[in-house]
Amino acid sequence: MKTVTLGKTGITTPQNAFGALPIQRVDLDTAVTILRKAYEGGMTFFDTARAYSDSEIKLGAAFEGMREKIFIASKTQAKTPEKFWEDLNTTLKNLKTDYLDIYQLHCVPQCYRPGDGTGMYECLAEAKAKGMIRHIGITAHKIGVAREIVESGLYETLQYPFSYLASEEDIALVNACKEADMGFIAMKGLSGGLLTNSRACMAFMSQFDNVVPIWGVQRESELDEWLSFFHEEPVLDDEMRALIEADKKELSGEFCRGCGYCAPCTVGIQINNCARMIQMIRRSPSEGWLTPEFQAEMMKIENCVECGACLSRCPYHLNIPELLKKNLADYKDILAGKVQV
Repeated sequence: MKTVTLGKTGITTPQNAFGALPIQRVDLDTAVTILRKAYEGGMTFFDTARAYSDSEIKLGAAFEGMREKIFIASKTQAKTPEKFWEDLNTTLKNLKTDYLDIYQLHCVPQCYRPGDGTGMYECLAEAKAKGMIRHIGITAHKIGVAREIVESGLYETLQYPFSYLASEEDIALVNACKEADMGFIAMKGLSGGLLTNSRACMAFMSQFDNVVPIWGVQRESELDEWLSFFHEEPVLDDEMRALIEADKKELSGEFCRGCGYCAPCTVGIQINNCARMIQMIRRSPSEGWLTPEFQAEMMKIENCVECGACLSRCPYHLNIPELLKKNLADYKDILAGKVQV
């Protein structure tokens, strides 16, 4: 397994890291088992966030007493200095540690800079000077904001969505990070669950010697797939390239990544599932998406009032009401037997 150094941080870790958002959905004992197995299998980089409910607590329980053996990155969605310090202190307590390897401003709407009036960058600098964090990072979903972050030279790492559905702009961003000696942490390597071939996803990432992908893991069976690559790393051969190109063709254009930043919906629609329902049905066993429960969720689309709240929050500028309507129409055709899946 290739190792990657995250730019000027000097953090060197296998190119196969753990995204801890999904472990908030399992109980403590299961999470601890999964996390320890990940470490024993070769993973050393673990990414969490204050926004991931009890994810930090579970990491703290799993790795107490072995802090120096792993790297931990967390995040804050704070927009004020007061909230920044509250989140950082809570995170350190949850993780049972007195420092973070990387602390990231989470899903930022702008490139925070010294003297911009928000005080956010000054908080990061102070926390680093105090030894509470070792490196300053940031996460973004919008390509324009991400480019500005790289060009600023203020941050040591950038976390950004990156998968084999990446555009030329996305790949240029990765290369810009390399030129700037800035670590690149790839989130959404499975594009919100739309990509189901883990070997292809891993093979794609292996092309880039400055990218550390964090795979969201919820089950041991999922973890086993990623750990198997420590022993047999996938190769980006002609067959794998053909598979990737077929997926890119199928998923080209506007599609929902399932990030959930559009929530909450004013009429209770589960946008992150409903706006990509047909793609999920086609790319995974359809029975799970056709249950009475999901049918009821899909029918909520008929209550959409097009208030625009989701549009203002979507980091990909998707026309969410139109995506919802199209998915509902196709879903009804499937239920009526007009379309086979």
